[in-house]
Amino acid sequence: MTEPYATYTELLQDGRIAYQRCVSCRNAVFYPRVLCPHCGAVELEWEHSAGRGVVYSTTAIPERDGTSYAVCLVDLDEGFRMLSTVIGVPATELRIGERVVGRVDPEESRVVFEREGAGDA
Repeated sequence: MTEPYATYTELLQDGRIAYQRCVSCRNAVFYPRVLCPHCGAVELEWEHSAGRGVVYSTTAIPERDGTSYAVCLVDLDEGFRMLSTVIGVPATELRIGERVVGRVDPEESRVVFEREGAGDA
């Protein structure tokens, strides 16, 4: 396992959504890398995301039982894009531009998203 990915995995296991920021150009970097894809600098620092963002793209993936789940690209407020799933909403009802909030699924050590405000009572 490469060092940036190992660090990312450890942070996920601690319940944190992490990404890197280039010290030189200050762009957000995700998926974990050893150098900045924007300027080529090698000094990247870890930051933690609040997990809030906007659905950039979405598709419904059908399952054998007739249900489906949403796979989407989310533009996080910190300036990076993440591939994930959105839970708690029928896949066909999720819309581009919709606000979502992410959290770490402790059973799978991955980030999942829900509609913003879905957990509010």
